[in-house]
Amino acid sequence: MNDNSYIYVLVALLPLAACMVVFQVNPYHALVLRGVLGAIAALVYAILGAADVALTEALMGTLLAITLYAVTVRSSLVLRLGVIEEGTEGDVIRNDKTAGHFKQLIEDIRTVFQKRHMRLELVPYASAQALQRALMEKEVHAACSPEDQLEHSGEALYHTAIRVRRVYDIMQTELSSPGTTLTYVNTPDTEDKH
Repeated sequence: MNDNSYIYVLVALLPLAACMVVFQVNPYHALVLRGVLGAIAALVYAILGAADVALTEALMGTLLAITLYAVTVRSSLVLRLGVIEEGTEGDVIRNDKTAGHFKQLIEDIRTVFQKRHMRLELVPYASAQALQRALMEKEVHAACSPEDQLEHSGEALYHTAIRVRRVYDIMQTELSSPGTTLTYVNTPDTEDKH
């Protein structure tokens, strides 16, 4: 007697793997699970005698899709924060105290967005004008610069202008650094269409 009960187990794994992909919070884990889903589907097709469909699923549905998803996830989960380079002519050169405050601020921002599986990318600019232009031309999502030599309870203050409303809302509610002021900057066409 031919026992094909393993086919039922494999077929039952398909909706289970699909549900795991849908409910996965970490996008990188979802990519791995999508690969598992495609491999199970290709195996089921091969066992049922549809070798051409199995090969298509393995190549297109698994390998190509995972590659494209990985590129998309990697590029879309980045917060680009513009900062002013240290020691540039005409700008404030950070001393040891303000450098410590700045590093703490960057670490606090990084911590807030790591919870959302996002990377923080610092983009240096030579001057405050170049930084402001980069923000308006959408080269960066936010710009962090020192305020004009203001001191607030002995701490250096930084001004962080943010052009993405969701990023502003997240930072406003979760950023614990008292050393920065946050403002939302409405740039033309800031509402992303994707």
